[in-house]
Amino acid sequence: MSGATLGTLLALSRRRLVEAGVDTAAIDARLLVEAATGANRLDLLTASDRPVATDAAIRLDEWIGRRIAGEPVGRILGTASFYGLDFTLGPDTLEPRPDTEVLVEVALGAVRLGHIAGAASDGSGLRFLDLGTGSGAIAVSLLSKCGKATGVATDLSSGALEIARANAARNGVDNRLDFAGGDFFAAVEGRFNLIVSNPPYIASGVIAGLDREVRLHDPLLALDGGPDGLDAYRAILGGFPAHMSPGGLLAVEIGWDQGAAVRGLFEAAGLSKIEVHRDLGDRDRVVSGWFPGQIG
Repeated sequence: MSGATLGTLLALSRRRLVEAGVDTAAIDARLLVEAATGANRLDLLTASDRPVATDAAIRLDEWIGRRIAGEPVGRILGTASFYGLDFTLGPDTLEPRPDTEVLVEVALGAVRLGHIAGAASDGSGLRFLDLGTGSGAIAVSLLSKCGKATGVATDLSSGALEIARANAARNGVDNRLDFAGGDFFAAVEGRFNLIVSNPPYIASGVIAGLDREVRLHDPLLALDGGPDGLDAYRAILGGFPAHMSPGGLLAVEIGWDQGAAVRGLFEAAGLSKIEVHRDLGDRDRVVSGWFPGQIG
């Protein structure tokens, strides 16, 4: 690979990924070339004839091979972008995906409209709980947009909590985010006016048939939602009344085919003004509901 240029490596990487059937070949090739060579997007456009060091070309060749084998780009690089922020990943965390940004948008929309009891539109008075935080992407994103809010993030995995703490510090919100190790509400004290969660929601029997990017690289603990995929929602809805303030909002991510089922669980739990929110692909993605005593 001696004498390779940015342009030739980008073209070769894209072609290899296309031939391997990678749907996101163009963007994956660009991200991996940028990371391997230290180039940016402008360099790829205006300096395509720039020579690339041999060690960078070798590193890129290895990464492309890993991507062809099914490893996601975020896993290869050890970082992922979510809601405009960068997050470190680890073996105990999901790779945050764009669909989960819908959950952040639902929560932020309620805050900005002043609908959450006790919380102002700028986030002051907001105390939220993120159940099963993983990389911390949801909690950190909420705090980054609500400069006066505070939060608590929980996870059953100590490895995930370590990564989440590092991501909170990386994004400058660690002074407003506390952490608790345990299953859902097991280690939680006090009440919150917003509770959010992206819990495990894949039915156990379906996991073996998932795409290899998910099945081989995401932690099983963050995927397996029990026989029907709804175990986590039952646990959340069983425990939230002891930890939510009247007028508070509960919002959870769901699988694309779980809107009706999770809505039914919300109704049975006594929540009101229940909504099913869709993602950019027009699929059910988030269910939200208000604890009795809500305003707005």
